[in-house]
Amino acid sequence: MSHAMPTTPYLTREEAAEQLRVSPRTLDRMHASRSGPPRTTVGRRVLYRPEALEEWLKARELGPRSLV
Repeated sequence: MSHAMPTTPYLTREEAAEQLRVSPRTLDRMHASRSGPPRTTVGRRVLYRPEALEEWLKARELGPRSLV
């Protein structure tokens, strides 16, 4: 049985923070409050899937507001 590694490279905590334009510490706080993007860990290393970051951002988009 072959176990292929995912073709999508995972982002480190620092890389994900850079993409989101927040500090790595902010990502940690968001995770602690359960409001941050999904992540996985390998040992002590925190990793983010680029597609998950994009999905997380899209889920937080707000539509136009009515001025009524």
